[in-house]
Amino acid sequence: MKVVEHNKLVRDKIPKMIEESGKQAVVIKEQGEKLLTFLNSKLQEELDEYKRSGDIEELADLVEVIYAILHHQGIPLAEFDKMREEKNLKRGAFKEGYVLEKVIE
Repeated sequence: MKVVEHNKLVRDKIPKMIEESGKQAVVIKEQGEKLLTFLNSKLQEELDEYKRSGDIEELADLVEVIYAILHHQGIPLAEFDKMREEKNLKRGAFKEGYVLEKVIE
């Protein structure tokens, strides 16, 4: 019997999909700070995957992890979007593509 260790956060339906493929999935359900640690690791994993591949689908995974972090922190999406919009009004977004090379004093 071959055992592959992962010890990482996966999407909710992955364990069932593994079981349906005839394999056994051993899972634990984390909460609290430990879950936040796994979410932060997943955030970095998804960012790294996007940077390597440039695949837009990886951005969807990245956003899903962000939504999970917000849920875990008890922050509604509407409140988060309001924060984002307020920051855009004060400081702008990243749509123009400005790269600050230097500031001369």
